[in-house]
Parts: sequence; structure tokens; C-alpha cells
Amino acid sequence: MKIALQLVGSTVFSILFFGVLLFWPAGTFDYWQAWVFIAVFTVAAMVPTVYLALAYPDAFARRLKSGPFAETRLAQRLINVGIMGAVVAVGVISALDHRFGWSTVPTSVVVLGNVLVMVGILLSELVIIQNNYAAATITVEEGQPVVSTGLYGVVRHPMYVGALIMMVGTPLALASYWGLLTLIPGVLVFVARVTDEEKALREELDGYDEYTEKVHYRLVPGVW
Repeated sequence: MKIALQLVGSTVFSILFFGVLLFWPAGTFDYWQAWVFIAVFTVAAMVPTVYLALAYPDAFARRLKSGPFAETRLAQRLINVGIMGAVVAVGVISALDHRFGWSTVPTSVVVLGNVLVMVGILLSELVIIQNNYAAATITVEEGQPVVSTGLYGVVRHPMYVGALIMMVGTPLALASYWGLLTLIPGVLVFVARVTDEEKALREELDGYDEYTEKVHYRLVPGVW
């Protein structure tokens, strides 16, 4: 019952959050791209989350502890604020774009954006299934192993790859080219998060240094 209530609560919160974030600055509910985005985001997030809650309740509980105040490192608290700011910015700019008609985005690009949003979310959820210790905060628990297989055998932070894919897809799904400008601060924030997180992992997680020698790239193979 508790898990069910948590799932319902998080789903309702997401819908209300994106509803206010998009329709208020848009100044209208006549914004079909926003409706489709909210539906795609909700379904793509809810289905794997239900599976996670039932099959991996400990991992599900870790994901619920999120936000700046859940972080133990000051740098990560500030970075979390930056991530939240990037999310709000892409929503507001895209909604204003719709309101004032700055961009002309074809339906095919909107569809592509929603596909990217779905892929990004599903990739992030798959990471949690492969690594049950992948929390929403930067923490190292007693007995936590280094996961080096699956997606972690390609890059060291596959969950953030999923988040960045979703960041690219979101403004396109919302029919806004101007919203893509938020990728610049968004990527910088994630680079800062990865850099500080790796510092913590090298200090606190046994075997992480050896893992970095095996998997060289953090987010993009051949680049960084």
C-alpha cells in the first residue's frame, strides 16, 4: 500500500508540475504538444518505475530521496539547484515560444522529440535495474560494489546520458527550437555533477579507480 501511494503521489506531482510549468507561461491549454509530452513522460516514467518498485524496492526507495536537501555534499546541492533551473528554463522558454510563435517546428520533429524523451527515460531506468545502488543523490553505501558491465561497460555515467538525451528531446517535443539553448547550461551543470561525483567515488568507493582505467569515458565514448 505504501509503495502504491508513493507511485501515485509521484505521478500526480509530475503531471501537476509540468502542467503548471508549461500551460501557465503558454497562456493557454491549447498546446497539444505539451499534452502529448506530459502523457509520454508520465507513461515512460511510470511503467518502469512500477516494475522497479515491485522488483527492486530498495532501489525504488533510493530514487525517492532526491533534491538539493537530500544531498550531503554542498557542491551537489548547488548543482541540483542548477539542474532544477535547467528543467524549469526549458519548459518556460518552450511554452513562451509556443505563445509568441518564435519557432515553426514540424510534427515530425515533435514526434522525434517525444521518442528521445522516451528513450532517455527508459535508458535511465535501465541503469537503475543494472545498478540498484544508483541513487538520486551522491552516496556510497556500505558493501556497495562497482558495476562495470552492461551500460556501465560503455560509459561511467549512463544515467546522465539518458538525462541528456531527454534534455535534447524535451524542447523538440514541445515544438521549440529556442528551448534548445538551455542545453548549454544544462550540459555544463551535468559536467559539474559528474566531476564532483567522481571525486566522491574515488575517495569512498573501493575499486572505482580501477574501473576508470577500464572504462575511460564518462558520458560520450571517444569524447569525454
